[in-house]
Amino acid sequence: QVQLVESGGDLVQTGGSLRLSCVAAGNIFEINDMGWYRQAPGKQREMVARITRGGISRYSDSVKGRFTISRDNAKNTVYLQMSSLKPDDTAVYLCNAEIRSADPFFKSYWGQGTQVTVSS
Repeated sequence: QVQLVESGGDLVQTGGSLRLSCVAAGNIFEINDMGWYRQAPGKQREMVARITRGGISRYSDSVKGRFTISRDNAKNTVYLQMSSLKPDDTAVYLCNAEIRSADPFFKSYWGQGTQVTVSS
């Protein structure tokens, strides 16, 4: 089995910073892309940032220049450094990863999410 466990969510004031972490654990042979998504109440889940195994990243326009995604392949961990936070960033942030276990193909896994709340 594979699990993704997020941490780092918190209540922060406008303009503040947070760092989210997501660790992939379990029967893992290889991890391809990893990413962060978010879902606010009453809204659809949206991609925040994704990063390839080689470190190529892409961001949604709403966070570009404020958020930075990174990963440590040796630790099966992906990070999201968030700065200049706004109330619109308030959401549950979910980790996603494409992981190959015993099967010869990749599956998409999701974490349970971590709450980020930005107060005005």
